Amino acid sequence: MEQRTLLALMVFSSLIVLAETNDQKPAVEIYSLHVDCKVTSRFAHTVITSRIVNRANESREATFEVELPKTAFITNFSMSIDGEEYPGIIKEKAAAQNEYDSAVSQGQSAGLVKITDRRLEQFHVSVSIAAASKVTFELTYEELLKRQLGKYELLIKVRPKQLVKHFQIDVHIFEPQGIHFLETDSTFMTNELTEALTKEQNETKAHILFKPTLEQQKKNSELDETLLNGDFVVRYDVKREATAGDIQIVNGYFVHYFAPQEMPVFPKNVIFVIDRSGSMTGRKIEQTRDALLKILQDLRQEDHFSFITFNHKVVEWKSSLLPATEENVASAAALVQTLTARGGTDINGALLAAVGMLDRAEGLPEHSVSMIILLTDGQPTSGERNVEVIQENLQKAINGNYALFCLGFGFDVSYKFLEKMALSNGGIARRIYENADAALQLQGFYQEVATPILMQIEMQYPENSIEGLTKNNFKLFFEGSEIIVSGKISNDLDLLPVEIKAQSHTSNLTLKEEANVKEKEQVFQNQRYIFGNFIERLWAYLTIQQLLEKAISAQEEDQKALEAQALDLSLRYSFVTPLTSMVVTKPQQQEELANKPTEADNEKPKKLPAGASLQRLHSRMPGEDDSVGIALRGGRLAVSRFRHAKIAQPIASEHPQLLLQLPRQNERICLNIDERAQTSVPLLSDPEQGLTVMGKLGDGINHFVQFDISYVNPPVQIHVYTHAILVSHNNNNNWLSWTTSTSSTIQGLTVSVEKEKSVTASLPDTVTVKISLVRFPEDFLGLYFLNTDRFSDKVTGVLGQFYSKAQFGSNSNNDQRAVERLLRVSGSEHKVSRLYKKDYRLESASEPVSCWSVELTP
Repeated sequence: MEQRTLLALMVFSSLIVLAETNDQKPAVEIYSLHVDCKVTSRFAHTVITSRIVNRANESREATFEVELPKTAFITNFSMSIDGEEYPGIIKEKAAAQNEYDSAVSQGQSAGLVKITDRRLEQFHVSVSIAAASKVTFELTYEELLKRQLGKYELLIKVRPKQLVKHFQIDVHIFEPQGIHFLETDSTFMTNELTEALTKEQNETKAHILFKPTLEQQKKNSELDETLLNGDFVVRYDVKREATAGDIQIVNGYFVHYFAPQEMPVFPKNVIFVIDRSGSMTGRKIEQTRDALLKILQDLRQEDHFSFITFNHKVVEWKSSLLPATEENVASAAALVQTLTARGGTDINGALLAAVGMLDRAEGLPEHSVSMIILLTDGQPTSGERNVEVIQENLQKAINGNYALFCLGFGFDVSYKFLEKMALSNGGIARRIYENADAALQLQGFYQEVATPILMQIEMQYPENSIEGLTKNNFKLFFEGSEIIVSGKISNDLDLLPVEIKAQSHTSNLTLKEEANVKEKEQVFQNQRYIFGNFIERLWAYLTIQQLLEKAISAQEEDQKALEAQALDLSLRYSFVTPLTSMVVTKPQQQEELANKPTEADNEKPKKLPAGASLQRLHSRMPGEDDSVGIALRGGRLAVSRFRHAKIAQPIASEHPQLLLQLPRQNERICLNIDERAQTSVPLLSDPEQGLTVMGKLGDGINHFVQFDISYVNPPVQIHVYTHAILVSHNNNNNWLSWTTSTSSTIQGLTVSVEKEKSVTASLPDTVTVKISLVRFPEDFLGLYFLNTDRFSDKVTGVLGQFYSKAQFGSNSNNDQRAVERLLRVSGSEHKVSRLYKKDYRLESASEPVSCWSVELTP
């Protein structure tokens, strides 16, 4: 309980200023880097200033990168090159895009803000500066800090990549409620660097200064390498009294913070709805098991719970919710440990089953909170597949009685689908990133919603005296969070009365407060910690966030009206939001465009029309593989026999899984692996070529949806999915899109993407790997090789053995009209049958091709 009394103020700013270097010439030097962060009553205003000089005798490029919170809005950016200013101008997104498209057609370059991880996005801009010239970059962003799990935490990621003569971080905190405690931490701090850190604090204000000298920044006295690489963290708590919260007023705008403490917790009735479809195989299902086992231990004895697991079938663990007794929790843990993944995804059926279980539940505590927590990693592929119908079904079934929380695991989910479904039913959506800490992310989310202490909260203010009031009705309040309401006060109001009505576990609650407007405004007079009309900007920020959130679940006409209001405020207060863009003009009139990405923009699946029936995108992120399992068990090769009515009229109704041309033979093999094989398939390995290829079949479709290509020299891994291609080299990841033709070369290895058609990996004197993308009737991938005579006689694998150890035997019908033949593979003889198949190879004609069909049975 003690840790929940802390506040956690999340501000992330990562400083990475990169400069080209040359062994013969001086580097472009960062001679000053300053982070100035003012946190005033939860509203953070951060200015990052970097000054660079080009000490070389020729033009060089300087790059400025800052990682900032996804929840922050950029408000200003400028460059100053030799005294000439190049400011960023915030415009309506469509207008800015039109300007930018025009600039691009003239050959100018783009600069974008992109999401870098689950909490951060990166601002990136670069500029060429002449010899002996100086450039100053300055970026400003603002954020209303959200209280989560009872902690405020200010995190600054520091990575200057070089020694900086004047390096300084200033953190100013002003909390009128009073600062309860303050501490700092760092992942790179040494005894010498600790001497560069100072802290001043009184009742309501604090100033933290980190100002290391050049010598203190060095890893050692011999090398000019910097120690400054990691996290700089400030944590603090504010004092709270058992009242109706805290009201603060500046220039006619107010903000009201409400976060009651030490209140009884409502019992929960929670149903966990867990996806166990095939795409959850491997680390996803393992991390889900780990998280659920810990979450079970966190259930309170007065809670009731149950599990529903689903793939194409929906399975209820029990027919009703059970109390969280030690015996029932142990029984549930046994179930969790047996969770396995395969099959399709019936999201609609699983969620309706959860609602039905809550509807018919008996014996639940009279005053309790009911919720459904969905975890899925994909699209609906079984049962109802139309996302709009699913959303309508859920909203009608829940009817405002329960809260729905949606967790999307990875990037194959439609985040917009989950977000709209959650927001329409009193919950929130969250993406779980496929990192090593995914289990901790799941646990962390549960902890946020594990302790409901208030229901049906109404924050009431005098109707005729307040304009532009932000959201003031809340369905649930969880311990460790905070309610924030803001608005504009009429000029003639001397006292601002507030009344809060809510339901606690034990009673109906009414709290009243009255704020003296003039006295409250005096609190912020002559404070050097204040930046302008900060409460007015806080109000605008909060209003924009809530308008955009409301628009997600609104009807089309209402959505347009809400977005129009949000756009007006974004332009009026100069915020880069999803509706605006910042245009940065550089020397020679070159323009770059900074857009605000949303979580839904960070999707890997292809985009589908609203309401379209969604197919499963069966890919998995690299590193999420199962332990490698061979598709051939016991080395047994099974050959299927087919009957055909007329060979003279070939009909090809489907593509084979794999199609290969036997080397030095005018014969083709159509290879199929039993669709029940769910593990990764070792298709080919040639030690002399330094090449390995693995494949993964989709669930619900009898084709490959993922190929992993690994080279020894250079050490490169290429992961090909139906939605994108990932090229990995020395811990650097580069995503390539199917929607654009592009090419990348790493130490002689060329990876080329032909838009919506194929990806090719070619290396001199090595077999060329080619993968076709097939979009109809289902998304899948087709693998084949060019220059197959380069395979060595050591090539192995389910597919590779055909290149070294396959030979047709002699029989009386070994001409092209034969329908059956003998095939020797790895020393065994098998009968094979001729079929006609569609050809996914781009180099071949579109007519059906004849091939000898071989089926491998696991």
